[in-house]
Amino acid sequence: MDWINAPLAWARAAGVGALIALGILLGLGVVLAIAAKDISLVIAPITAVIDAVAWTVTFVTVYASLLGTLALGGAVLGLSALGRARTEVPAWVAPVGQRRLDETVTPSKTVIALRDLGIPTLTRAIKRCEDAGGAMLSPIRIAGHGVEVDIRLPSGVTTTDIQARRRRLAENLDRHEHELFITIPARRTVRLWIADPGALDEPIGPSPMALDPDGIRADIYTGRAPWGQNLRGDQCSISLKQHHLLITGLSNQGKTAALRALALWAAFDPTTEFWIADLKGIGDWHMFDGLATELVEGPADEHVIAATVLLETAVAEMQRRLTALDRDRFPDGVTRDLARRPGSGFHPLFVIVDEAQQAFMCPALDADGNPYGGTKARSRYFTAARRLHNQGRAVNVTLWQGTQDPTDQNLPKLVREGAHIRASLVVGTEAQARMALGDTAVDAGAAPQRLRQGIDKGVLVCNGAGMNLPAGESSTILRTHYISGDHAAELAQQAKTLRATRGASATKSREDVPEVDHLPAVITVMDGARHLKRSDLLARLHDHDLPTYGTWEAKTLAAWLTDTGVPAASIKGYPVVRLTDLLTIQTDRLLDTENSADNTESVTHSNELD
Repeated sequence: MDWINAPLAWARAAGVGALIALGILLGLGVVLAIAAKDISLVIAPITAVIDAVAWTVTFVTVYASLLGTLALGGAVLGLSALGRARTEVPAWVAPVGQRRLDETVTPSKTVIALRDLGIPTLTRAIKRCEDAGGAMLSPIRIAGHGVEVDIRLPSGVTTTDIQARRRRLAENLDRHEHELFITIPARRTVRLWIADPGALDEPIGPSPMALDPDGIRADIYTGRAPWGQNLRGDQCSISLKQHHLLITGLSNQGKTAALRALALWAAFDPTTEFWIADLKGIGDWHMFDGLATELVEGPADEHVIAATVLLETAVAEMQRRLTALDRDRFPDGVTRDLARRPGSGFHPLFVIVDEAQQAFMCPALDADGNPYGGTKARSRYFTAARRLHNQGRAVNVTLWQGTQDPTDQNLPKLVREGAHIRASLVVGTEAQARMALGDTAVDAGAAPQRLRQGIDKGVLVCNGAGMNLPAGESSTILRTHYISGDHAAELAQQAKTLRATRGASATKSREDVPEVDHLPAVITVMDGARHLKRSDLLARLHDHDLPTYGTWEAKTLAAWLTDTGVPAASIKGYPVVRLTDLLTIQTDRLLDTENSADNTESVTHSNELD
């Protein structure tokens, strides 16, 4: 509005200024005329100003060529000096491809990028804002190799509208499409992670297992396997404790390497056992020969049949463990505690099938006409996989599968939804992304179909249990550490040496496990307290001896208290453990031991008299 009125104001100001100047000159002329008593001097100041203007015009006209030559010469000398001092081409004369861009992500740049997305409702809302849309943005935060900002969308604009214009938004921010990731942390809110230019094209560092192979300490129950880095550059690890795993994606994008890296870390826990079926059969898993109890390698139908028998054997082992649970009445927590020790009979068993799509697509039939492959109830591989998903984790039998180019035929819905951890490399379509990760993750922004085939090798979009997902997000993007085949063979050999040194064997009988008296430890952590809540007691046990009690849960403690004969007690509705009860049981045990010793001594003395 100021610009509309400005020309008229300028004209008015110029007229007023001219009248003021004329009045001043006339006033000066009147003063001169009175002083000199010459009426002609009234216009003398005006005449002098006119003469000065005329002289200036004449001077410039006569000496214009000389002045122009001097100015041009000075400009040439100045540009010459500038060219010697600076080797970069000035931006205002550089070709478009060589001009430097302002790559900094600022609030104003972000708002302009949103305004120019081509969403009329969003554009109008930004123009209506008194702060030009700044209130929509959270503070821009540095997040690893980029920045992160949350955007609260105005009414009438959906998160899907923003996701559908990812390429345009990235280019508005002076980025490539793969350098912008959009997630949905809350309703009507999108979170933009904007990479530094070129940051995602740089390789990440080697795996921690490669940096310090002699220092690898793996524990399935308390440890986490190093797997890669997130987009922010933070190290990411994954819990493998009783989690079924599924990795899928297009061919030759790093699926086997990502799956094998987890198995290599788990191999450094001597309590683990591996049954592996490699249905690609080109040696990617051959280094596990000697580590794996069962190893099937090959792509033919007979190898699929062997893999199916492997899964069915795993189901039989699962049933054996479940039967033992029922027979011995072990509570869930005690089972996991026993599984920490070699020879428990419930040690972690990992059943790994790489290229599982081969199994689902196998046309072979058994003697009864039942198909090994397929997705029907009569399919032997499908049925075995479902049974392991349903009950396997309860007794430490977990199924890991790697498959490529997912469809409903080579990756049935019931099987893919049975995995606790789901990860996807680049896939071709959004429909495949939904098969790989589920609808919830894709609706919240997970987009493995946006990854670049052949460039983003080893980049996974992950969700599910075991992953440390950012707050408010249902998936995360992980750049996995690559472990080559030769290096994997070296790590496998070190795992074999470790197992031989520790004398670990996953097939020893459970009777070899020494019994542990937990009563002294429980009395110690009571620390003189008259009573403690069971939850507080459990926390103190964890702090007291994490390797022994790290896997104890409320059920584990309750079962031990019952087996030990500790009377149940509660205060204000909270179950407690009383120190007097524990000391009474300990005293009774000491008395029983002394009486037993006295009886033994008496019998011995009688024999001597005889």
